[in-house]
Amino acid sequence: MALEIERKFLIHGMDWKNAATSCSFLRQGFVSIGSIGVVRVRLIDDQGVLTIKGPTRGAVRLEYEYEIPVEDAAEMLDELCIRPLIEKTRHCVPFGGLLWEVDVFVGENEGLCVAEVELEQEGQQIELPPWVGAEVTGDPRYYNSSLVRKPFSRWRSEKTDR
Repeated sequence: MALEIERKFLIHGMDWKNAATSCSFLRQGFVSIGSIGVVRVRLIDDQGVLTIKGPTRGAVRLEYEYEIPVEDAAEMLDELCIRPLIEKTRHCVPFGGLLWEVDVFVGENEGLCVAEVELEQEGQQIELPPWVGAEVTGDPRYYNSSLVRKPFSRWRSEKTDR
């Protein structure tokens, strides 16, 4: 069984950028979004990926990921995915013995910046970097599949924890 155990946090400041070791541009879309899971297509630089994820329970969910031809991923993004697509630059930032992924969104979700960290087990103790803010792991507004339905640009009229 493939499990994803991940925590997600808002970012404050830009101090994380000095520690970033690499970055990639991600363009992703969802073929299906439902109560039992999602089917996601991604282009990460020059790699195509198809991912099937189950429902989130706390910080844990089933996740199955498969590399697919770039041409297939591009065609699925253009022809099959729910709009808008998610576009973001992912920066890898090592901290506290873990690899943090800082996502800086563009397009309909411009202005949103979150950090994710994958863990080996739920409840794993971690040291938080000084540049992370509020934890949003359990807040469905920050799921990428939710950002398709209600992009960050539409939140501006609401009070948020940014």
